[in-house]
Amino acid sequence: MGYYVRLIRLFIQTSFQRETAFRANFAINLLNTALTLIAGLAGVTILFSQVETIQGWTFPQALALVGVYLLVGALRDVCIGPSLESLGGLGGEVFGGAFDFTLLKPLPTQFLVSFRSWRLWALGDLLLSLVVLGVALARLGQALTLPGLAVFLVALLISMTIVYAVLLLLASGVFWYRGVPLAWIFDSLIQMGRYPVGIYPGWLRLLLTWVVPVGFITTVPAQALTGQVPALTLLGGAALAAGLLVLASAFLRLSLRRYSSASS
Repeated sequence: MGYYVRLIRLFIQTSFQRETAFRANFAINLLNTALTLIAGLAGVTILFSQVETIQGWTFPQALALVGVYLLVGALRDVCIGPSLESLGGLGGEVFGGAFDFTLLKPLPTQFLVSFRSWRLWALGDLLLSLVVLGVALARLGQALTLPGLAVFLVALLISMTIVYAVLLLLASGVFWYRGVPLAWIFDSLIQMGRYPVGIYPGWLRLLLTWVVPVGFITTVPAQALTGQVPALTLLGGAALAAGLLVLASAFLRLSLRRYSSASS
């Protein structure tokens, strides 16, 4: 385990050197953060300017949901998305043949494609999400206890495991359809997680709950933060996350067999 921790530290250092070489990245990331925050807060504010509650959600609770949505997005952008997204697309490693060098490295392929690239500018998004969550808790008028924090962190861990498994599944799809950035499917659906799942029509609610569990990814951690999540929900989510992770790992191994070397 210590060996892999040291490798991750080296990956982070390399990513930091690469990103600081292009100062324009800071301005681009800052603009993206501002747009994401404005879109999330504006949508919720407009909805609650007309009603006091939506499907049982008050404005402070919905604000906590936006904070969780931003937090999940920031964590994904820091350490999961950069590595997996580099596989797909017309400029990706698989399409261009650069994946040969990844396979030649003496490391487990799944570990390498999951943690080799980090987007450290997204740490600003992470801090901003924590500010939004703090404001939401203040509006709710409740203090975050240690047991409540523990439940929230467990729910967040389950959510991030689901995010990782879904992205790994989509990234593995590039070995079947080269040049197609399949992660955009998840990007489109996860944006719906900034609102309570109950506001969507029945068929879409089922899609966001059971097919692509966006509802669980954002709603359940927000409920855990406000003390409203049943223990059975967490157990079910943990089982779902474990099942998706096993499935994604198996699908990656199967997909790797389809890769043809650029030199072949």
